[in-house]
Amino acid sequence: MSTKRGTIYFDENLHRAVRLKAAETDRSISDVVNEAVRQYLAEDADDLAAFDDRASEPDLPFADVVKELRRRGKL
Repeated sequence: MSTKRGTIYFDENLHRAVRLKAAETDRSISDVVNEAVRQYLAEDADDLAAFDDRASEPDLPFADVVKELRRRGKL
């Protein structure tokens, strides 16, 4: 896998935590950050897939939901 160099500015406490995590797991800071970014982007991909899966579902207006809850005595 090819790599690209980039500059990231961390909050001081976050940098300390990432440095410690890298040392604790015997990995580089780059490895720790790359893994975190991959996980973050994977969550976005999962969310987008869920939206696609539900695209054919009918819309349910919020006002209708509130009215139904009120009718049932839940509000």
